[in-house]
Amino acid sequence: MSDRVKGKIIKSIAGFYEVHTPEAVYRCRAKGIFRALGKKPLVGDDVEIDITDTVSVPMEGNVRALFPRKNELVRPNVANVDQALLLFAITHPAPSYNMLDRFLITMQERKLDAILCFNKKDIASPEEISELRQTYEACGCTVLFISSYIPESLEEIRGILRGKTTVLTGPSGAGKSTLINVLCPGANMQTGELSRKIRRGKNTTRHVELLAAGEDTYLVDTPGFTSLWLQDIEPDRLHCYYPEFEQWERDCRFSGCVHINEPDCAVKDALARGQISRIRYRNYCELYDELRGRRPVYTKK
Repeated sequence: MSDRVKGKIIKSIAGFYEVHTPEAVYRCRAKGIFRALGKKPLVGDDVEIDITDTVSVPMEGNVRALFPRKNELVRPNVANVDQALLLFAITHPAPSYNMLDRFLITMQERKLDAILCFNKKDIASPEEISELRQTYEACGCTVLFISSYIPESLEEIRGILRGKTTVLTGPSGAGKSTLINVLCPGANMQTGELSRKIRRGKNTTRHVELLAAGEDTYLVDTPGFTSLWLQDIEPDRLHCYYPEFEQWERDCRFSGCVHINEPDCAVKDALARGQISRIRYRNYCELYDELRGRRPVYTKK
């Protein structure tokens, strides 16, 4: 009788699953019963495997049982994710605030806690860091400023990641591959050369994979994005994805205020007093009009 052990699927390629256990990584196939039941193992699944070969390299086995998932994401297609680390560069390239808000909204849609991490602080100016801090300190997520080349700045990230499975995402050029190589020794992620012309990184990620960053600690690398479309959000509910509006909304004249053109809007009053970021509010208006299928109505920074 073959040995049975528990592990986690860390990669899926061409019908084979790499399963990480405390002792080793096994190359496995899934038993036919999963097809009969309409189930497909996913990267991130906690599984039980039968070990069938301890001589080959890598050692081999069969996935015999899937344990219940606490969640499942579609993009990337991965299970049992605890949180998301959104990585943006402070400079070279400068972050797109509009894209950044789209990522934050998408993570809220997926009910994932978000850590907003700004990289390259070693080459950023104090003014650039200050603007980002003032813009996002009230957005409802943890905000960090790091440099992948300064080990001391990474200790806080290691603490936040410890014992969790974290989706690492963000636009190309933010330094994801460099950060992964620091946090996951042995990952050997290829780092893309930064285009001198458009200052954007060449995407080097080709598949979904869990990378071990410590005991029970995994990173899920995802491809870089140049756009991120919001779906299934009603325009009149968009304000719910801007936590800094909440404390003012109860004082709006109209209970259904969307904080665009309504009179006596407490959110717009807070904006005028500098208590809400103009960058965040501008993005809110642009996304609201996108969802309504209209041109942006607010363009002033």
